[in-house]
Amino acid sequence: MGKKSRSRGCFGWFIVAIVLAVVVAAVVYTVKKKIHKSDDAGAVPGPPGAIDKKYADALKVAMQFFDVQKSGNLEDNEISWRGDSGINDGSQAKVDLSKGMYDAGDHMKFGFPMAFTATVLSWAILEYGDQMDAVNQLEPAKDSLKWITDYLVNAHASANVLYIQVGDPKTDHGCWDRPEDMTEKRPVTQVNTSSPGTEVAAETAAAMASASLVFLKSDSTYSSTLLEHAKQLFSFADKHRGSYSKSIPEVQTYYNSTGYGDELLWAASWLFHATGDKTYLQYVTGENGDSFADWGSPTWFSWDNKLAGVQVLLSRLTFFGSSASNSGLQKYRKTAEAVMCGLIPDSPTATTNRTESGLIWVSEWNALQHPVASAFLAALYSDYMLTSRTKELSCSGESYKPSDLRKFAKSQADYVLGKNPMKMSYLVGYGDKYPQYVHHRGASIPADATTGCKDGWKWLESEDPNPNVATGALVGGPFQNESFVDSRNNSKQGEPSTYNSAVIVGLLSSLVTTSSAVTSLNA
Repeated sequence: MGKKSRSRGCFGWFIVAIVLAVVVAAVVYTVKKKIHKSDDAGAVPGPPGAIDKKYADALKVAMQFFDVQKSGNLEDNEISWRGDSGINDGSQAKVDLSKGMYDAGDHMKFGFPMAFTATVLSWAILEYGDQMDAVNQLEPAKDSLKWITDYLVNAHASANVLYIQVGDPKTDHGCWDRPEDMTEKRPVTQVNTSSPGTEVAAETAAAMASASLVFLKSDSTYSSTLLEHAKQLFSFADKHRGSYSKSIPEVQTYYNSTGYGDELLWAASWLFHATGDKTYLQYVTGENGDSFADWGSPTWFSWDNKLAGVQVLLSRLTFFGSSASNSGLQKYRKTAEAVMCGLIPDSPTATTNRTESGLIWVSEWNALQHPVASAFLAALYSDYMLTSRTKELSCSGESYKPSDLRKFAKSQADYVLGKNPMKMSYLVGYGDKYPQYVHHRGASIPADATTGCKDGWKWLESEDPNPNVATGALVGGPFQNESFVDSRNNSKQGEPSTYNSAVIVGLLSSLVTTSSAVTSLNA
């Protein structure tokens, strides 16, 4: 899914640390932490094994792209070629929208994918914060998350008003300049009761609810603020139903929504985890589940379609806690199992959407989003199985272990990091060979250049490699024949996105440590 045509395609966390010693071959191998505020608490592994240097190094690289994309008054900026930008964003509406992150290689702030970025980053922190911490990446992850949620708090100007875009795409894409030098107008766009946007409001609610869990221990006041916004936004999204693609037809060109039911379920699922309020559980398992869950039909997890994420997130309630027998939740788990069976290469129901080398391949625009997001979900599900002592997954009569899912997750990560026919890392800054002509304005223009909106186009056309490295950028990726053209004009393959960073950070965080629990239970 790319800029022009984008298709829809453990909680290692807080409250109370429970140390559970399990003796396997005379080795005490895992630490588990309680995760939910609700009665349906669960546990997932901490970092019991040795650090895998490859994935740890890649994670440190991937995390830096969030800093590359930040707008506003930059604090403790370590990206030498980035400076303050977007300072006056939102001022015409008397709201401070200076923070947040630019979407991709441009300078737009699209609220829908930005909120998804925050939700996935929260999920990664909640599940794999221990692993992040083991390689000193937990605080950078939380700082990047807060940079987005600070923006989202301000964007939610009142109970039923949410600013969902900064900048005009046509004007923005008519320029090739550094964000620090922008002079073009930066209009803001909102959804409200007369111009509803259920999917973007619900996704923002999910971002706020999940982030409230991340900050619960370290900043309870901020956590409470996020949770209050999440509740209001969910109420707005649910009571004033309507697609933002219909309310604001202009958004269809870039982030067109193909439906809002998945976002309502996604938001309610996160609100249940954040509050323990059974009303939200009833919401996803009752009439709304019947209407929107599409049980039994596996889908691809993306910024536009959250169903596979909902299924995996709600499945954890069946692995851990008192809701295991809930018939509605079992439907989500059955569909999650179908998603997992589709990903395991030798499963009878394995998807044929793969390249010859085994990369999940769904769309030629931003091709890497789907395999990385799928691998992240597979890693999560593998760890849920592992920690709950669920030894097997049945796929049309064939049995598979958590290690099979983890093997798949690693295969997708390894492909991204260079184990591919191009022998190229698609994560910029990692390895010896990675894209040099990334489709990214700030990276392509020297920091000391004096250029405006129009005369900056010479940098797009330049035959020289980018003067600045967009460290951590996960580019769009290969075509189905596994070729890749490293050209600045090739936005289809060479443009990174902030939400790509969220899923690769989640995936790499899950692989940072080698869990002896995986080895022991699946020997």
